[in-house]
Amino acid sequence: MGQQRQRVLGCNVGLGCALLAAISLNSAKAGWVDVDTPTDKLTATSLIDGSEYELVMSDEFEVEGRNFKDGSDPMWTALDKSDDDASAAGGGSLHFYNSSTVTTEDGMMKISSKLGKTKWTHYDPIKKEYKKVTKYFKSGMVQSWNKFCFTGGIVEVDLVLPGDPFIGGLWPAVWMLGNLGRATYEASTNNIWPWSFDTCDRDLQHAQHISACNNQNHFGLNPKQGRGATEIDLLELMAGDSDGPLPATEPPISLPYLAMTLQVAPGIPDNRPQSGAQPRRNDTTSANGHTQLLAQSWYDDLVTKGNTSINPFFYGTYLAETKPEEPVQRTKKEAFQADAIGSMHQVAQEHFLKPYTYRVEWQPGRGGRLDWFAKKVSSADTENSASSDDDDEDEWVHAFSIPDKSIGDLMGSQIPNEPSYLILNTGISSTWAFPYDVPEWCTKCYDCDDPNCACSFNPGFCKMMKSGNVAMKIDSIRVYQSKNDTAHPGNKHTVGCDLPEYPTREYIKGHEYLYVREPPFSYTDTGPLEKIKVGGGSCQTDEDCGGHLTPTARGRCTLSSSSFWRGQPTNKCQCNDGFTGPHCLAVDHNDDTPGVYDMKKKMSLFDHPRAFMWNTDMVIFVGILGGIFVGVLITKMGQRVDARRKGYTPVGPGESTRPANRGPLQFEDLIVTGRSI
Repeated sequence: MGQQRQRVLGCNVGLGCALLAAISLNSAKAGWVDVDTPTDKLTATSLIDGSEYELVMSDEFEVEGRNFKDGSDPMWTALDKSDDDASAAGGGSLHFYNSSTVTTEDGMMKISSKLGKTKWTHYDPIKKEYKKVTKYFKSGMVQSWNKFCFTGGIVEVDLVLPGDPFIGGLWPAVWMLGNLGRATYEASTNNIWPWSFDTCDRDLQHAQHISACNNQNHFGLNPKQGRGATEIDLLELMAGDSDGPLPATEPPISLPYLAMTLQVAPGIPDNRPQSGAQPRRNDTTSANGHTQLLAQSWYDDLVTKGNTSINPFFYGTYLAETKPEEPVQRTKKEAFQADAIGSMHQVAQEHFLKPYTYRVEWQPGRGGRLDWFAKKVSSADTENSASSDDDDEDEWVHAFSIPDKSIGDLMGSQIPNEPSYLILNTGISSTWAFPYDVPEWCTKCYDCDDPNCACSFNPGFCKMMKSGNVAMKIDSIRVYQSKNDTAHPGNKHTVGCDLPEYPTREYIKGHEYLYVREPPFSYTDTGPLEKIKVGGGSCQTDEDCGGHLTPTARGRCTLSSSSFWRGQPTNKCQCNDGFTGPHCLAVDHNDDTPGVYDMKKKMSLFDHPRAFMWNTDMVIFVGILGGIFVGVLITKMGQRVDARRKGYTPVGPGESTRPANRGPLQFEDLIVTGRSI
C-alpha cells in the first residue's frame, strides 16, 4: 500500500490524479462491522473454492429498542410509504410500510406485520381528481440503499420465518438490488430493473435506460457502459398448504418453500417455458417421426441439489407498454422481457420456530457465478439449539447454482456486477400465496374486519394476523469478501455505492425526484434520505440513551439548553463519540470508501491545493497577467487626472471633447469607466 500511495500521489495530472489517489488509498474493510460480532465469525470459508473470506459488514441486533426510521440509523432505513407495486391484472400490495413495525428485541431485528388502517388522499393526474386510499395492513421494510453497498462475496442471514407455515399470504424476503434503483420507488426502477447487460444492441437500446450504445451517459456515468438495478433474491417465502407435492416440481416440492432467484434482463423473447411446467429441453416427436413440439429456450447448466427444484411457476415478467393511469410510463419501444431464473427449496415447520442460516455466494460479472445454500434440518436441530460449524460443508445444502456462461451464452447478459444494497422485508400481496381463484359471488376486498372479504383470504389468515404475533426475526446478517482476487472466478469484490467503475451517486443526485416519496408523504422530506440524527431523542434517564450498555456507554440524558431558554426544559439524549441516532443506540459506522461524487465535490483549491500542481511557470504566468492589469489601471487613472487638471475630459471613441467645469476633482472622476465622466 505504501508503494501504491507513493506511485499514485507522484503523478502529475492535476485534479484527476488527486481523485484517483483518494479512491485508491481506502481499505474499506472495517467501517461496517458490528462490535458485537463473535470473533469466530470474523472470517468465513467459501463452500465453493474453500478460500477464506473476511467480514466486511455485520449487524448482530444485540442492542434493544433500536429505531430504523429514516434519519435514525447510518446503515439501515425503514420505509414509511405505500408499496405501490401492482400487477397488470390489478392485484398488488395490500400493506403500508411503517417504520414503527421494525425494531430490535431479544437480540434480533423484528419486522412485524399487523392489522392497521392507513389512510391518505392521493391526486390522480390522469383523472385530475383527488382519491382517498386505504391500506388495511402494516408491515416493514429496511434497506441499506445509498448507505452500505457491496459487489460480490458471501451474504449470510440467520432468521426465523414469520407466520404459520401452512397459511399463505405473507411475502417475507431477503434480497439485493443494484443501487441505481430504489426498491418500491417505481420511477427509479423503470427500465433500470433488472438489467445486467453491457453490450450495445440497437434493438434493446430504448428498453435499457442506461445502455452501452450511449456515447455519453451523463450524470457521472461512464460512457458506453450498460447499467441497471439487478436483483438477487437470497430467499422469498411462499407459505401455505398444498395438500401434497406441487405439480411439475422435480424433485417433488410442497408448500411452504423458499424461492431463490436471479432476476435479469434482457430476457428470452420467444419460445419460453410455460408457467406450471418444467422447461422442455428437447423436441417431442410423434410415432411417425414428425416434430410435435419444439424444445423451449431456457438456461442450461442450472444445478439444483437436495430438496430443491427449478421453479416452474415463475419464469419472469414482461414489462409491456404502459397505460396512462399506471405509476410509470413505457412506450412500445421501451417494453421488454425480464427473466426469473429461480428454484424452490423445501422448508419445514422448524424454520418458523428457530433461526436457520441461509447463504448466497456471489462472484460478480463475466465468468462469475451465483450459489445458494441453506443449513440442513436435522434431529439435532430440533433437540439441541447448539449450532455447529457454519463452514462445515456437511451442514449445508447446496441448493441452487447459476454459472455466468449459462446466461451469457443465451442472452449476452451477465452475473450482476452492480454495487448492490441489502433489503429485508415482509410484504402482503394479493398476487403472492393468496387464493388464485375466488368464487364469482365473492366480493374481492382485503379488510379482515369486513366479513364480506373473508372469501378473498386463505382460511386462518385473518385470525393469524389478529393475534399480533406475526414477525420475521433476523438474528444476524453478515457480508464476507475475498481479498485474493485470484481465488474466485468473476470480478473483484468491492465495498461502496459509488465506485469509479460503477458510479451511482451523481446520477441519483441528478434524478432525486425518482427516489423520493409521492405526495402527501414527501411534503416533509428534505431529499431521498434524511440526515442521520446525532442524539436529540427525548429521555428520562441515561438508560434511555444507551448509557447502561457495556463495555461502552453510548450516550447520556442531559437537559436541553435550547428548551431551557424557551422556558420549557426537557431532557434530550447526547451521544458519546462513535454512536449516533436519536437515542444513541446505533454505531456511527464510517464508510471509508470515498465515492466518486463525494470526491468531486471536495475538489477545490483550498481542500486539495496539491491537485492543481502549482509550478514555477504557472506562478510566473499569473504574475505577468496581474502586472499587466495593474499597469493598465494605473495608466488610465493617471490620464484622467492629467486631463482634469488641464480642463478637458477625455471621451469615448467618436465623441468630441468638452470643458470639464465640474468644480474640484471628485473621487469618482478617478474611476475607469470606458466612457466620458
